[in-house]
Amino acid sequence: MSDHLNHECGLALIRLLKPLEYYKKKYGTSTYGLNKLYLMLEKQHNRGQDGAGFASIKLDCNPGERFMHRERSANQNPIKEIFELSNNRIQSELRNNPNLQGNLDLQKKEIPHISELFLGHVRYGTFGKNSKEAVHPFLRQNNWMNRNLIVAGNFNMTNNKELFDDLVSLGQHPKEMSDTVTVMENIGHFLDEAVIKIYKKLRKEGVSKPDASKIIGQQLDISKVLKKATKNWDGGYVIGGMIGHGDAFVVRDPSGIRPAYFYHDDEVAVIASERPVIQTVFNTAFEDINEIDPGNCVIIKKDGKIIQKNITKPDEKKSCSFERIYFSRGSDAEIYDERKKLGALVFPQILQAVNYDLKNTVFSYIPNTAEVSFFGMVHKAQDYLNNYAEEKILELGSDMSKEELRKLLSLRPRIEKVAIKDAKLRTFITDDSSRDELVKHVYDITYGSLKETDSLVIIDDSIVRGTTLQKSIIKMLDRLSPKKIIIVSSAPQIRFPDCYGIDMAKMTDLIAFRAAVSLLEENGKKDKLEEIYKSCISENQKEATKIKNIVKRVYSDFSDEQLSHKISQMLKEEDINAEVEVIYQTIDNLHKACPNNLGDWYFSGEYPTKGGNKVVNQAFINYFEGSNERAY
Repeated sequence: MSDHLNHECGLALIRLLKPLEYYKKKYGTSTYGLNKLYLMLEKQHNRGQDGAGFASIKLDCNPGERFMHRERSANQNPIKEIFELSNNRIQSELRNNPNLQGNLDLQKKEIPHISELFLGHVRYGTFGKNSKEAVHPFLRQNNWMNRNLIVAGNFNMTNNKELFDDLVSLGQHPKEMSDTVTVMENIGHFLDEAVIKIYKKLRKEGVSKPDASKIIGQQLDISKVLKKATKNWDGGYVIGGMIGHGDAFVVRDPSGIRPAYFYHDDEVAVIASERPVIQTVFNTAFEDINEIDPGNCVIIKKDGKIIQKNITKPDEKKSCSFERIYFSRGSDAEIYDERKKLGALVFPQILQAVNYDLKNTVFSYIPNTAEVSFFGMVHKAQDYLNNYAEEKILELGSDMSKEELRKLLSLRPRIEKVAIKDAKLRTFITDDSSRDELVKHVYDITYGSLKETDSLVIIDDSIVRGTTLQKSIIKMLDRLSPKKIIIVSSAPQIRFPDCYGIDMAKMTDLIAFRAAVSLLEENGKKDKLEEIYKSCISENQKEATKIKNIVKRVYSDFSDEQLSHKISQMLKEEDINAEVEVIYQTIDNLHKACPNNLGDWYFSGEYPTKGGNKVVNQAFINYFEGSNERAY
């Protein structure tokens, strides 16, 4: 993706299922869990560089002993910082206190993060402040061990205002309106309720107060707590949590929008946002890792018992397709195959764009995340050339010369590394003219890689805003003097904003939307925008379940091809000599390539939750009114 796009977050949960002595003896370290958590977060750094944090819980601590610890950072290298801080503290304690050497029980008592339970998080902020205070995990503290709650997640709620109001109606006084705090306090309320209910029951049975506190954790049904807490949630979410006495959980939204994978053996139970992270860190097989089903939770009890349970009626599964196109690590076997298919499936459109002239066509890709789709594209090009050679050989038969045969057998797609990412925009450049000039040079080119008779095909994973294409990439590629520049998006046209965890909240950020507005104006249909605006206001006054996506009407007068043509015109500035054409993947082909990730609301406007339609209508209202406010 040539445009910078904040997105997603990454989650990692580890529960050691054996005593710490086991890992010390087998792996030679008392920080086995901490080391594995570090690797899991580093392997998910692609999901968030705005901040990183982790928390740990020690099991079976005595009153007065600190059993919860947390580290967070929003600095430049947050993962490195928080684990260096933790490890330096551990090494310092061991150096300065000889009595700790060889005494694992004392180490656990005295040193932070020598623990059995860990929850880690890497953050991409879609809204709000980018500060340490905004970094997960979040803590809800209490002197009752089993009312302490630590929460982290990969999520956005469309109805956070309503959830906040629900808390107020319960008599709470939340300290802020962020959806993380709202979710944590929502879970915390029902956790408190459950703990108090069990406590009262045990006291009636004659159990002493200290003993009751110990028994509560055993009898606590986390699935019931989560079922009550999630009842009114609307959004895409994977929420992980730890409770002070040692229970842990992860819950996934009913549409399966956000990803979560689970693995356990006799040593560990592990949950992560991406499957290859678990494969690599724990050296386990693909088939041994399970996806958490939509609407389900995985609970790891303090005694090590693992429970998988449905808590919310699953909706039609609409896992995010952008996870497969761009955000997830491409090392997942399924994702790798899907991205190759995306490149292959768009190839017929490319053939038409170059007029079937592969002899004078050069193939390349920008950025690196598009590399696998590029492989699929050129493999398809090779198949086309192989079929051409086969037909010619059969046609000419024995009349073919050795030279002709050699030429046909040597046919290959022309592949070149034409663009190199060379520099990053520096923040000290503040005036627009200087900034635009600098953006032009984000990429550099490989001079001499093209002829003037060549068409250049560049595949990108997606085109959201088109800003970097317009201001930098196309200008740089034009210096190679190609006859034609064809920009290929392995994703369809992004027409609608996201509201489930990716920062595509504004209509004007989307070049497809700007193209549609331009076409309406050119065709004397500008009044239609006001009609849509009024309809959006009216529609959003309805009950949430009855609200429809009115913004679809913006696009209804134009074909995909018309929009693509307009986008091509918008991306080509006056100083560009080459012809410019933009080709997009079709939605049908997206579904063929990614059959298990059918969440396509970015492209189709078909939102998987009731809150999605309200958000997109509000986003259009904000656009029409010139408001810069968030639509949810």
